[in-house]
Amino acid sequence: MQKSYFLCWGNAKQGGIVLKLESDHLRVKLGSIFSLKRVVEIWNSLPYVGSIHTFKKEIERFLVEMAFRTEMGLYYSFFKIIIEAPSFTEGLRKIMNDRLTEYPLVINTLKRFNLYPEVVLASWYRSFISITDAFGISIKMCWSVNRGHGLNPVESCEGMGDPAYFYVTFVFILNGLMMSLFFLYGTYLSGSRLGGVVTASCFFFNHGECTRVMWTPPLRESFSYPFLILQMLLLTHILRTPFVDKRTMVAFGVANILFMLPWQFAQFVLLTQIASLFATYILGFIDSSKLLEILYAHMISLLLCFALMFGNAMLLSSYYASSLVIVWYHLTNILQVAKGTVWLIGTVILKFVASKILGIDDDAHISNLLKSKFTNYKDFDTLMYSCAVEFDFMEKETPLRYTKTLLLPVTLCIFCAIVSKVVYHAFQLLAFAVLAILIMRLKLFLTPHMCVMASLICSRQLFGWITTKWRHQIIVCGILAAMAIQGTINLRAQWSIMGEFSNFPQEELLEWIKENTKQNAVFAGAMPTMASVKLSTGRPVVNHPHYEDAGLRARTKQVYAMYSRKTAEDVRNRLVSLGVNYFILEDSWCTRKTKPGCSMPEIWDVEDPQNANRIPLCTILSKAPGPFFITMFQNDIYTVLKVKKNLRWQ
Repeated sequence: MQKSYFLCWGNAKQGGIVLKLESDHLRVKLGSIFSLKRVVEIWNSLPYVGSIHTFKKEIERFLVEMAFRTEMGLYYSFFKIIIEAPSFTEGLRKIMNDRLTEYPLVINTLKRFNLYPEVVLASWYRSFISITDAFGISIKMCWSVNRGHGLNPVESCEGMGDPAYFYVTFVFILNGLMMSLFFLYGTYLSGSRLGGVVTASCFFFNHGECTRVMWTPPLRESFSYPFLILQMLLLTHILRTPFVDKRTMVAFGVANILFMLPWQFAQFVLLTQIASLFATYILGFIDSSKLLEILYAHMISLLLCFALMFGNAMLLSSYYASSLVIVWYHLTNILQVAKGTVWLIGTVILKFVASKILGIDDDAHISNLLKSKFTNYKDFDTLMYSCAVEFDFMEKETPLRYTKTLLLPVTLCIFCAIVSKVVYHAFQLLAFAVLAILIMRLKLFLTPHMCVMASLICSRQLFGWITTKWRHQIIVCGILAAMAIQGTINLRAQWSIMGEFSNFPQEELLEWIKENTKQNAVFAGAMPTMASVKLSTGRPVVNHPHYEDAGLRARTKQVYAMYSRKTAEDVRNRLVSLGVNYFILEDSWCTRKTKPGCSMPEIWDVEDPQNANRIPLCTILSKAPGPFFITMFQNDIYTVLKVKKNLRWQ
C-alpha cells in the first residue's frame, strides 16, 4: 500500500491549507492548489516525515480518546483492545481475562460491563478493514492541524477507517433507526400516520430531554434503549391481538434480550413493565393466559441473558426476576384484591432471599439510594450518587420545559382520556414518571414515552367525537404548529452547540505517563481520570467509573480515602495493599461541591466522624507530600504522587 503524507499551513479552522501527497500526484483537501514542484521544495525542507507523521498521530489519538470521558472511555477501551489485538479471538481472550481494569484482579469484563456491543463492533471493524485493504479502498482522510499557542500540531482523521469514527457512526445509525421505530410506534398506537408524525416531532421538539446520545455515544443506554422501543411496540401488538402467533412472541423475546444484554440497568425498566402489566391484569384488562405468555417470554429471555452473561448471578437476584416468579406463581391462586400487595411484598422478600443465597449485593446501593430519597439515611455510596445532579430529584425546570412545547398538557389530556382504554400504557407512563421524579437522569425514559402517548391525540377511537376525520386532523395540525413554536427554538439551541474538545492539562498528564512510567506501573485516582489513563496509556488501574459492583465500590472507597481527613500513613497503607504505584491527585475533587454537604471531605465525614475536625489530607499533600509520597509530576489540574512503599525507600 502507498504511504500518504500530509502538509499543513495555518489553522484548518481558519482556512489553512492541507495537502495530501501520494507518490507522484497531489490531492488538495483544503485551500489552494500549489504546483508539484513547490510542494516538493517545501516537503524536502521538513524534518524526517515519518517521525512527524507518527508523532502527530499519537497526539491525535490522545485527543480523540480523551473525548470519551468517564465510563465512555472505559467501554471504548475494550473495543480498542480487540481491534488492536493480533486476531479477534486473541482480543476477545484479553477482555475476558483482563488484569488492567481492577489490578491485580483478573476479571471477565464481557461479563462485568455488558460489552457485547463492543465485541460486535470490533468484529465488524476488523472485517471492514480486511476487506477494504484487500481491494485497496481508501476509507480515511487525514489532515494536520496547527493548534497554535505553543501546542504540538496534531493529525486529525475522519472516515470509517478511523476506529472512533466507525464506533460512533454505528451508535448514531442505531439511534437513527430508533426514530423510525418511534414513528411506527406512534402510527400503530394511534391508528394514524399523523400520530407517527406527532411522536417524532415531539421527540425532536424535546430532544434535550429525550436523549443524550449526542454527548455520550458509548454509554450502555445508547446501544440498549432502541431495543426497548422495539420491545414495547411488539408488546403493544401482543396486547391488542386476540391470538398472538409464535413469531411475534419470539421477536418480543429477542428484543428483550437485545435490550438487557448491553445494559445492567435494563432489569429495573423491565420491572416497571411487569408491574404495569400486572396492574392491568388486576383491573381485568388482560386475561391470565395472555399475561402468562408474556411472562414466559420474559423468563426465557432472562435465562438466555444469564447464560450469555456467563452466569451473571445479579440477573437472577434482581427485583425483575423476583417479580416474574411472584406474578407467575400467584397468577391464579390469590384473590384479586390481594394480588397487588402480594406482588410488592413477595417481590421484595424473594429478591432479598435470592441475594443472600447467591451472595450478591452488587445492586444493594440502588435500594439504599431509594431509601435515602424518603428518609435521612445516607452513607458513602448513596452520597456518591445523590450528590450528582443527574441522580437528584427531577429539577423544577423540567415540567416547565415540557409545558412550553405543550408536551405535558397534551399528555395529561390524553392520560385522562385513555386511563380506562389503553391501560398498560397509562400505568407504564406513571411508572416512568415516578422514576424520573426520584432520579432526574431517568427522565430519558419518561420524555420519549410521553412523545409516544402524544400520538393518541390522533386516535379516532379516543377522539372520534370530534365530528369529521379531516376536522380532527386540522385540530391536530394546529396543536402540532403550536408545539413547534417552542420546539423550533429548542432545536436551534441544540444545533447551535458547536463545541471543541480541549483538555491540555490531561493531555500533558497522559503524555508524561506514557514517557516516564513503566508499562506495568499501577495507577489510582478519581474514577473518570482512571478511565482515561487506562484507555490512552494502557497502564493498569485499580478503580474505574463502573460503580455497579460491590467489590469495585469497596476499592473506590479505599482509593478516595485520599480525599478524607485520615492520616497520610493510613491512606498510604491502603494504596499499598491495592498494589498502587502512583496516585493522581486532583485539587478540584478536594474542594468542589454540587450542593451543601457534597464535597468529598464532607462525604467522608459521614463515614469517618472521628476525624471530622481535621484538615483534608488532599489539601495537606498538595502542599507537602512527604514523607509517604513523592511528587513526580504537576500541572494546574493534576499532581502525580508516587507511593513510597516504606520510609527507607527513596
